[in-house]
Amino acid sequence: MDRRRVSNAQQPTRTPFRWWAPAVLPAAVYRDLVAPLFTMRMPILGFGILFAFVSGLIFVRWHDPIILALGASAALVTVVRLLVISRFYKAGGSSQPVQALLGWERVYTALTFVFALLLAGLNVRVLMVHEPLMLAATVSLVFTFGAGLVSRTACRPRLCTGSLLIAVLPTALAMLRHVGHPDGQALHGEFFLLLSFLLVAVLGMSLDSVRHLYAATLEQLITKHDLAKLARVDALTGLPNRLMLRENYQARLEMAERSGTQLALHFLDLDGFKAVNDQAGHPAGDKMLREVAARLQGTVRADDVVFRLGGDEFVVLQTGVAHRDEAELLARRIIKQLSEPYFIEEREMRISVSIGIALAATMESELDDLVGSADAALYCSKARGKAQLQFSDGERAANATVARVNLKEAAPAS
Repeated sequence: MDRRRVSNAQQPTRTPFRWWAPAVLPAAVYRDLVAPLFTMRMPILGFGILFAFVSGLIFVRWHDPIILALGASAALVTVVRLLVISRFYKAGGSSQPVQALLGWERVYTALTFVFALLLAGLNVRVLMVHEPLMLAATVSLVFTFGAGLVSRTACRPRLCTGSLLIAVLPTALAMLRHVGHPDGQALHGEFFLLLSFLLVAVLGMSLDSVRHLYAATLEQLITKHDLAKLARVDALTGLPNRLMLRENYQARLEMAERSGTQLALHFLDLDGFKAVNDQAGHPAGDKMLREVAARLQGTVRADDVVFRLGGDEFVVLQTGVAHRDEAELLARRIIKQLSEPYFIEEREMRISVSIGIALAATMESELDDLVGSADAALYCSKARGKAQLQFSDGERAANATVARVNLKEAAPAS
């Protein structure tokens, strides 16, 4: 897997399947494609036992040291493959960084190629002797190996294709040696030619199946991640929504606790936005909301996150707050930026923003309580006039009659 083919972006790239240029994959989709490779303990163990059994029978009959070496090598590779799977999960499984997953995939692919090469070697060695029973046993291993590859590793087409080619082509070429081999049986060469052709034909059909299976799997996974993204992103502004706020809150609170700092939740409500909708229309209001979202993202730091709750309500999670003055400084920057004039549809428009701020410093701080406190502070801020900020007061938050934001409900339409 070429590391250039994996993107850390969350937005999927719908590049169609190309045999010579695989799709550039978002990290989440790549994880889902690689994870199944490391769920194959039983198939790997089972086929390793089959290989050892067939090569053992041939060795007992022929006493050929090369057959013994091939069987022992296949057993060793099987053990190593199983150990790699165990270590993969001990290292964190598919939750590891993408670069680590790329390394694991390369190891898995290399071991699969080695096993396919040993299987081809077994067939080539058996075909050096004219004994159809032994050939039937080893060729059946090739078909079994190919069927397992297509059904279980089509999600990684380079691995699957390479392994099929390594296992099948040397075997088919070795069969062609018997086409001109003198033998007393009628149509001896013709049947070996037919068998070689059948192997190559099945290879071609298998490669086509890999193409179809990979394309279908890729489309399914991209659709799945598209839907998951839509559920967590506000469609109008592209900002994370209520669901994403809930999912992000705990991790950011833990980060603040580890660093000995606080987490500030800024609850924003636009002043004068209703007038924009009433006077200029909802399309102009939607454009203003997108501009507000862009200004907010340009104002906060890289570690802070802006969310849209719905309507003209936004939340900013500010991390690493050592003192409340830092939260106040960010709030004043936000007020300044959002109060600058907007030029929408060749018209100058102005709004401002009121902000309520609540601070959390311990793991006991529940998101609903923090939002309720910030909401109560916002209510007091708006009561003082436009473009104001207010920190939460525990007693005020407890007695406030303003309606609380219910984060469990779906975000309202813009």
